[in-house]
Amino acid sequence: MSIPPAGPAGPVPSGFPPPAPTPPRAWLSIFTAGLALWVLTVVVIFLTGNTNLIPTLVLLGSFLLPVTYVTWALAHAGGGELTLPTVAQAFFVGGVLGVLAASLLETYLLAPSPGMYVGVGLIEELVKLLALAYVARRLHRRALRDGLVLGAAVGFGFAAFESAGYALNALITVHGLDLRALVETEILRGLLAPVGHGLWTAIAGGVLFAASRGGRWRVTAGVTWTYLGVAALHALWDSMHGIAVLLTMVLTGTSYQYQLLQLGYVPRPTPAQVHLFTTLNWVGLLMVALVGLAWLVALRRAAELPPPPPPRGPGVAPIA
Repeated sequence: MSIPPAGPAGPVPSGFPPPAPTPPRAWLSIFTAGLALWVLTVVVIFLTGNTNLIPTLVLLGSFLLPVTYVTWALAHAGGGELTLPTVAQAFFVGGVLGVLAASLLETYLLAPSPGMYVGVGLIEELVKLLALAYVARRLHRRALRDGLVLGAAVGFGFAAFESAGYALNALITVHGLDLRALVETEILRGLLAPVGHGLWTAIAGGVLFAASRGGRWRVTAGVTWTYLGVAALHALWDSMHGIAVLLTMVLTGTSYQYQLLQLGYVPRPTPAQVHLFTTLNWVGLLMVALVGLAWLVALRRAAELPPPPPPRGPGVAPIA
């Protein structure tokens, strides 16, 4: 009796066809259908005031873009061990473990300050990287490309669960439920999702996988500097609001406003200052996003390069 050839995950049982590849445009169908359902849910809630639909709205808005990305990544993963169960496990298990660990560790941080933003960046990027290492511990192939895909899946899972929490916090106010704030929060975080957690953990995951040798994770200098780099991007992203306020006051602040600040009061900004603050805030976020995207593109190109040929020993002739 002949034995079928074994793939990366072992032999395929007789009578069971190999898993079909994900269609390249499946992500587009998921996105358009999910977006239509989200808009329909918003309309029905505002027409009827039915609060039973709020969990549906929160889940659709928080998970639509992350799930869309995971579907796209799976279709472009190149096969191997990156199957749907593996990527889904990275998304859900990695995302939940990351959120829980970050929540526990961040309780020890101080009030909003530059140190707090740095601490949040270091903690959240570390727990996501550890969650990725845990989820991928059984993988035999750990190529840079695989790390990019699974790292992004963990990051988007983290972002999805975190966005659901932010949406609920925006909904519940001292004056009752604010559906408009919930919708605005989901739109904003959905638009920014591709250049946040998913991007940073994809970068760190790619470098971590590339440094792996013999089935073991290795904390090399490259892994350490990459972790510190994505944590710095994370901290800059979170603190951009405060940076924009500081720059606005430095550039356009009046003596009267400085006096109020020294007395502990928040001065009322002028219309010109509001416009400048908004511009500085969005320009700053754009610059952080561009740095992250350029970094990711460089890693993606490195993943597509052919591996170097093995070294030839003395007296070994090259193969023609």
